[in-house]
Amino acid sequence: MGDAGYRVQEESLIRSDITEYLKRHEDKDLLRFLTCGSVDDGKSTLIGRLLFDCHMIYEDQLDKVAKDSKIFGTTDDGFDPALLTDGLKAEREQGITIDVAYRYFSTDKRKFIIADCPGHEQYTRNMATGASNCNLAVILIDARKGVIPQTKRHSFICSLLGIRHVVVAVNKMDLVAWSQKTYEQIMKDFNAFVTRLGFSDIHFIPMSALQGDNVVEKSDNLNWYDGPTFLHHIETLNISTDRNLIDMRLPVQYVLRPDQDFRGFSGTLAGGVIHVGDEVATVPSRHESRVKAIYGPDGEVKEAFAPMSVTVTLEDEIDVSRGDMLAPVRNLPHVGNEFEAMVVWTHEEAAEQGRSYLIKHGANMVPGVLSRIRYRMDVNTMQRQKKKVESLQLNEIGRCHLTLHRPIPFDPYDRCQQTGAFVIVDRISNATVGAGMIIDRVVSRSKGPARVSRNIVRSDSLVSPEQRREMLGQNGVTVWLTGLSASGKSTIARQLEKQLTDQGRLCYILDGDNVRHGLNRDLGFSMEDRQENIRRIAEVAALMNEAGIIVITAFISPYRRDRGAAREVIGEERFIEAYVNTPLEVCEARDPKGLYKKARAGEIRQFTGISDSYEPPLNAAIELPTQTLSVDEAAEAVIESLRQREVIV
Repeated sequence: MGDAGYRVQEESLIRSDITEYLKRHEDKDLLRFLTCGSVDDGKSTLIGRLLFDCHMIYEDQLDKVAKDSKIFGTTDDGFDPALLTDGLKAEREQGITIDVAYRYFSTDKRKFIIADCPGHEQYTRNMATGASNCNLAVILIDARKGVIPQTKRHSFICSLLGIRHVVVAVNKMDLVAWSQKTYEQIMKDFNAFVTRLGFSDIHFIPMSALQGDNVVEKSDNLNWYDGPTFLHHIETLNISTDRNLIDMRLPVQYVLRPDQDFRGFSGTLAGGVIHVGDEVATVPSRHESRVKAIYGPDGEVKEAFAPMSVTVTLEDEIDVSRGDMLAPVRNLPHVGNEFEAMVVWTHEEAAEQGRSYLIKHGANMVPGVLSRIRYRMDVNTMQRQKKKVESLQLNEIGRCHLTLHRPIPFDPYDRCQQTGAFVIVDRISNATVGAGMIIDRVVSRSKGPARVSRNIVRSDSLVSPEQRREMLGQNGVTVWLTGLSASGKSTIARQLEKQLTDQGRLCYILDGDNVRHGLNRDLGFSMEDRQENIRRIAEVAALMNEAGIIVITAFISPYRRDRGAAREVIGEERFIEAYVNTPLEVCEARDPKGLYKKARAGEIRQFTGISDSYEPPLNAAIELPTQTLSVDEAAEAVIESLRQREVIV
């Protein structure tokens, strides 16, 4: 339906059935997105043009903007779309945006909340605030300037805050004569630096926000571009798979006791799905029970999913208080009083190492200490700053170690944002001074984990890595094969080991099944046991790498977080992630051990690909599609990568 036809239908429905009109809009999918970029890249102009062309502006607003355009307008035209969103007087006088402005609009397909974020470097904290709840980031680039440091800064922050979908709006194409060459160079430059970030979906759109080209309607000036317009892309973007529906987490915000016969636990589901009859445990106490009933806003329901607000009753009278969490018995969050996190500092008074703060995590407010600032990130280069850091200034981002006065339940931020995020509050002024995203309780091997005794000291070898390389003709690295069960990991690993050995290389396989017969025979398949399984293997692989051995691992290792932890233990330069990319239906057809059949029959719980998720690598060093590659070809592809990396000489 065309835009004009949609408006006519909406107006008719308002007059005839206002209840149906409100229900139709209530049931629409909601997309939250933010616009960010450097000063004067056209963020506010893009939003204003989008609202104007979608006819979401009242006539009195248009009249006011037309008058303001003559006074505050930054263009020579009679209408400046940016003034539809730049609402603060200071912003209008300076022609810039200094606060996050939120706008709401809808089309016949979707509802939208837009966060227009500031472009100046000193307002990075505002930009982080705007990005915290968004599904999509729109990064604007001035076609005349290309990729600049602020582009990298905003991209890094969006990645840090867990945004996976990005639109790179190459704006002001009219000022570079609609040049396809300029657009393609910007695409190349952006892709060159963004590979290390965790974006799963990047889309480029050339446009002129001021003139409306490719914003709502296709542009005749950009006939070499055959992609969607900006509006069409945000209307059709699939975000349904972004929600974590695996890890059920219900932080308890309130214990509801209307009378002596009812005791319910109220909160907003942070992740997953909860059903009547589910076995749940309270965290941190770990008392177990079953879900007796679930109550939503409209009464009792059989199931609920994130981000619904619910009240849950349990079959047993167990102790649950505000700040506790309900989670599946076999899928519990971490519980601890120490973790590492990426912290964005948002206050003029610097963060001080060793200082005590209040940590606000969900419904918990816990005293804690900023024990150590491990390093500061240079957001322009996305590299760690190597010099010693003892403080974080306003808008700076650093990796920090925090120690709380009592344990809390938490997940890594990249797994569950709601249970992995926290804010830091000054204990004296009660001001919010920082925000953090929990990484995990993983510390880098170079610094070492917390020692159980001060008498344990790491000793150095008298044989240098260079001597081992000269003797063996190779560097010690770990080829980490990851993929679904039956994808071909072990088969490729064995063939790779044989071919390397035939070439005179020293190598060894650490196979998932083999290590569980010995080193890890005490571990099960819960999330915590899987994490410990990967940690132990990574430690062994790191030791073997130090000896100059090429280690080949074959593990499902389904979670990015765990593979990231292994990478950190082994070392960035020694960890080579190889994704055995085989579709689930192919793996299930192979099923050499009959595991998929058992999982489908419910005989195996938490089976990757069926009842548990597999998170594919975002930027694997090697990708091996085994439905098209033979085993020999896959092994040779890995060997060729080792040659290119000068692992083998």
